[in-house]
Amino acid sequence: MSPACRRTGGFDWFRLPAALLVAAVHTGPLLSLSTEANDLLTDVLARLAVPFFFAVTGYFLLPRRTERGVLARFLKKTALLYGLSTLLYLPVLAYSGYFQPEGLPGRLARDLIFDGTFYHLWYFPAVLLGALLCPLFLGKLGARGAAVLCGVLYGLGLLGDSYYALTAALPPLRAAYDVLFHCFTYTRNGLFFAPLFLLLGGALARREEGRSAGRLGLALLLSLAALTVEGLVIRRYALARFDALYLSLPVCVWFLLRWLRALDLPERPKLRPFTGAFYILHPLCIVLVRGGAKILGLTGLLVENSLMHYAAVVLLAALLSLPFAVLPRRHRSMRHRDGARAWIELDTAALRHNLDQLGSLLPQGCALMAVVKANAYGHGDLEVARICRQAGVEDFAVATAEEGVRLRQSGVRGLILVLGYSGAEAAPLLARFRLTQTVVSGEHARLLDRTGFPIQVHCKVDTGMHRLGVSWADREELQRIYTTRNLRVTGMFTHLAAAERLTPEDQARTREQVRRFYAAAGVVQDMGLSPGALHIQSSYGLLNYGQLPCAYVRAGIALYGVLSAPGEHTALTPRLHPVLSLRARVVQVRTLESGVCAGYDGSFTAEGPSVVAVVGLGYADGYPRSLSCGAGGALVRGRYAPVAGRICMDQLLLDVTGIPGVAPGDVATFIGRDGDRVIAAEEAAQAAGTITNELLSRLGPRLERI
Repeated sequence: MSPACRRTGGFDWFRLPAALLVAAVHTGPLLSLSTEANDLLTDVLARLAVPFFFAVTGYFLLPRRTERGVLARFLKKTALLYGLSTLLYLPVLAYSGYFQPEGLPGRLARDLIFDGTFYHLWYFPAVLLGALLCPLFLGKLGARGAAVLCGVLYGLGLLGDSYYALTAALPPLRAAYDVLFHCFTYTRNGLFFAPLFLLLGGALARREEGRSAGRLGLALLLSLAALTVEGLVIRRYALARFDALYLSLPVCVWFLLRWLRALDLPERPKLRPFTGAFYILHPLCIVLVRGGAKILGLTGLLVENSLMHYAAVVLLAALLSLPFAVLPRRHRSMRHRDGARAWIELDTAALRHNLDQLGSLLPQGCALMAVVKANAYGHGDLEVARICRQAGVEDFAVATAEEGVRLRQSGVRGLILVLGYSGAEAAPLLARFRLTQTVVSGEHARLLDRTGFPIQVHCKVDTGMHRLGVSWADREELQRIYTTRNLRVTGMFTHLAAAERLTPEDQARTREQVRRFYAAAGVVQDMGLSPGALHIQSSYGLLNYGQLPCAYVRAGIALYGVLSAPGEHTALTPRLHPVLSLRARVVQVRTLESGVCAGYDGSFTAEGPSVVAVVGLGYADGYPRSLSCGAGGALVRGRYAPVAGRICMDQLLLDVTGIPGVAPGDVATFIGRDGDRVIAAEEAAQAAGTITNELLSRLGPRLERI
C-alpha cells in the first residue's frame, strides 16, 4: 500500500470480534463450562468492545468536527438509528411490562438520555452525548485541557462502577452518587464513559505511528495482562457495582487501535454495516432463540448449554445482518452527481489531515507554505486555499502573478509568493495586490525596480538546479538585488534538484546545494543586509531533509496526499491521505461480437463476446491519451475495467466484460476508491509514463471540483 493511503483497514477487521464479544457479554457462552472463565471473558476482556467502537468513531469524527455540517450529520444519523432501534424493541418492552404507568415519564427520560431504551441501546445516547461534549471541550480547553477533563470524568465514573466499594465506604461521596443514580443507572454512559474513548480516537488520528506492529502488539498484550489482573482484583475484593470501567481499559484501547492501524490491513467497508446491524439485532435474536427453543423442545440444547446458545444467537444475528453487508452502497457524492458526465471529488478531511501531518514535521519556527500553483495541482486553487486558511495556513505559493491575483481576490490575506518569472508589465498587479515576486537575477531586479512600483520580492538563488535564479557565488549580483530602490527583499530561497532520491550521489548533491544556499545567505549578511526569510524545502525536501533551519516549507505534491511515483521511499513517512478522486459516468453500454472492432483505427478488437461501456471522459479533460489500449482503466461497480481502444477527446471505452449489470448512469472511478479497490494517482501516472504532479495538474477546468 502506498504511504499516501489511509491505513485503517485493521479497524474494519476488528469490528467482527468486537461484535462477537458484545454478544458474549449478553449470553455468557462459557457459563456451562466454567463460571470463572466466563466472568473473565465477559466482565473483563469483552469490555474492550464498546470502547473500541467509541474510539473508532472519535478517530473519524473529531478531526472533522469543525467542517460545516459534519457533526450535525453524524448526530442526525445516529439519532435516527437510535429511534429505529427503539421502535424495533417496542414489542419486547411492552411484553416485559416496561410501560406500566407508575414512574413511566421519569423512566422514559432517564432511558432515552442515558440508559438506552433497551439494555444494549445505551450505546446510542452515550455516543450522542459524547459527540456533543468532546467538540465543546476541545473548542474551549484545547486538546490537553479536554484530555484532562475527560480523564477526570472517567475517574468519577470509575468510582461509580468498578471501584464503587471505595465510594460506598465514604458516606458523603456515597450520598452524592446516590443522587446521580437517580438520573441514570450506570456511570457507563455518555457523560463519564464515552468522552475519553472518543477523544482517544481523535488523538490517534492526529498521531504519526513510529512503532512497528510487533512492538505495539507486545504493548497490547501487556496492557491486556494488566486489565486481567485488575479485573481479578476487583472481583476478589468485591469492589464493583457494575464492571464496565477499568483503570487500564483506556490504555488497552489506545494500544489496540495503534496495533490495528500498524497492521496495514486492507479496508473492509462492508463489515461496518454488518457489525452495526449485528450489534442492534443480537438481543432480539436472544429472544427468538429462547422462544424458538421452548416451542421446539430444545431448551436443553439451545439455552441451557451456554456455548450452543451463544452459537445459535450469533448465527441467527449474522444471517439477519447479512443483507446490510451485501446491499449495494454507493458513494454519497456519486449519488449527488447523477447529472454530471465527469467530475473531481475533493476529500476535505484528507486535506486537513495532510496539513496536520506535514505541520507536525516542521522544525521549530518554520511555517507551511501551501503551493497551489497550476490550479492547486489540478485540485482547485480556491477550494484548497479556503480549506488551508481554515486550518491556519497563512502563506501560499503560485506560479504566475495572475494566479496570485485570483487568490487575493478570493480573500487570501497572507503572503502570496509568485515562484515564476514576471516581467515589468506585471509590476502594477504585483504592487496593487501585494504579491511577493521572485527575483531571478540582477537584471530582473533592475527591470522591476525601474517601473517605480513598490514591490516585495524574494531572491531566488541557483545552487545547482541551473534553472531560474542568481548564482549562489555571484556576490555582485546578490548585492544588486538587495540594494534596489523600489524593491523590498523579504526572503531568499532555492530549489533542491534531487531531494526526492536518497542515493548516496543524490544526497551528496543535495547537501552541497544546502551548503551553497547558506553560504549565499552569509554573503548577504556580510554586506550588512538581512537576507530575509530563508526557505529551501519543497515536499521532498521536508520528507527527506526535514530539520533544515528555515522560515517556510513549500509543500506541494505531499499536501495533496500523494507522491510523484508509486513505491517511493522517504526518510520521514507521514500517513498522507489522497485528496482527489476522478470519476465519470457511463453513458452507454454496447455488446460486441467476437472479432468486432471499436474505437479509432479499430484499436480494440473483441477477442470473444464482449461488453464495452462508453464513459464521458477524454483527453480534453486531462485524462492522458497514453493510457489507451489497456494501459489505464477504471473501477466500475468495485471491479477493474481496462480502457478499450484509444481515448478520444471527450470520451473513452472501458471493457466491462465480466462485470455484471453495468448500465448507463453507473460511475467509473479513474483515480480513487470504489468499494474495496483503489486506483492510486501514482499508479495511473506511472502507467501514463509520467509523474503524479503532471497527471493531476493537467486535469481540465471543465471537470467540476466538488
